[in-house]
Amino acid sequence: MKISREIKTALIAITALVLLYVGISYLMSKSVFSTGRVFYAEYTDVGGLVTATKVMINGYQVGKVQDIQLQPSGKSVVTIALDHDFQFSKNSTVQLQENGFIGGKTLAILLKHDDSPLAVSGDTLKTSVSPGMIDDIKSQLSPLQAKVEGMVVSADSLMTSLNAILDKESRNSIKNSLKELNTTIANFKNASSTFNTILEDNKEKLGNSMASMETITENFAKVSDSLSKVEFNKTINQLQSTIKSLDNIVAGIENGDGSIGKLLKDKELYDNLTGMTFQLEQLFQDMKLNPKRYVHFSLFGKKPKPYKPPTEEEEKKN
Repeated sequence: MKISREIKTALIAITALVLLYVGISYLMSKSVFSTGRVFYAEYTDVGGLVTATKVMINGYQVGKVQDIQLQPSGKSVVTIALDHDFQFSKNSTVQLQENGFIGGKTLAILLKHDDSPLAVSGDTLKTSVSPGMIDDIKSQLSPLQAKVEGMVVSADSLMTSLNAILDKESRNSIKNSLKELNTTIANFKNASSTFNTILEDNKEKLGNSMASMETITENFAKVSDSLSKVEFNKTINQLQSTIKSLDNIVAGIENGDGSIGKLLKDKELYDNLTGMTFQLEQLFQDMKLNPKRYVHFSLFGKKPKPYKPPTEEEEKKN
């Protein structure tokens, strides 16, 4: 049986169409013969996500993005086709991540280890969006940019203020100050040179002075050693004992103990001594006024006349 040319042309055309469909489906990440699972994820902003984007679990590719449909609400529903039979919880999250520095996107299923039921084909999974590297850099550069702008404004204000302050007269004053500063530095150098010369000329004297200081220090150290060997504690104890004895003596005198205490504290003895002193004073006065009453002598051996007390008139005369 011969096949006509028309039939052959038709078969070739059908085969070409099938191959074209399979190729387009492959390029669009649509599996024609696969019986894999399909899940859905809803995002407010897909950030440039395209079909055929890889879907990863812990860095391992388990599927691709099959389709992206924009809904009337403004959200986008992403169809995920998994060609791997890995099982995960229904509470797992599909996170939209940045893939590399140039801004490519990828989807990653963040596993949730709990007792929830397993996800089955047709489920709509939870979603999240991870900030990319560019977003992180932008978030960090924004405050820095504000600070730099503030610094530029401050620097501009400072330069304006300096220009206003540093007029021609002020600049001349600064120049003169710098000249005076140079002169001062030159004088300081000359003084330093003179001081070095003085030190060089008196080097021997300074050496002798230092030697004398060392000798004085050694002698002071010897004196310190001698002082450290003195039994200060024993001397202080003896001094305290002596002071305590004096305190006891004074206390005894205050209490009337001993001869001195009795002499100072016995009022009767004091009165007697006072009266005796007064009587002695009267006796001496009387001996001075009436010596004949007490002393009788004669050069010729005559008997002394009996003592006659002086009359009142004689006493008044005397």
